[in-house]
Amino acid sequence: MAITVAGAMLLAGCAGSVRVEPPEPVPDEATSAACATFTAALPEVLPTAGERRATSPDSPLTAAYGDPPVAVRCGVPRPTALTPTSLLVTVDGIDWLPEQLTGGWLLTTVGRAAHVELTVPADRGPAPSIAADLSATIAATLPPTP
Repeated sequence: MAITVAGAMLLAGCAGSVRVEPPEPVPDEATSAACATFTAALPEVLPTAGERRATSPDSPLTAAYGDPPVAVRCGVPRPTALTPTSLLVTVDGIDWLPEQLTGGWLLTTVGRAAHVELTVPADRGPAPSIAADLSATIAATLPPTP
């Protein structure tokens, strides 16, 4: 299945910021708080993606890394592609739903207090490696749901 990247991400801004749209609809208060804790705990550098970049609009629900940028959004809705028979990829104990995009990959966590979405351009290397860079932060800030 091919999905376009359009709404989720990414146009580099002239001041070094990256356009990453916050999730729509806006997550509830508990999810927003969990996401703010998650994004505040994100490292300044992801080994496989690069240095953290400013996002536009500025939001406690988004982050970006490297060039071309990898986008991180927290508090996105449950993926519509997620079904009882979906094939998940487990990376360092975190379950991700992978979806191929026209220009890369979209990975969304499942089974966590908030869904984290990772948009990886095709020329950024293997998406699971970048997901692995986020695993410890996800595990520490977004507890599993039953």
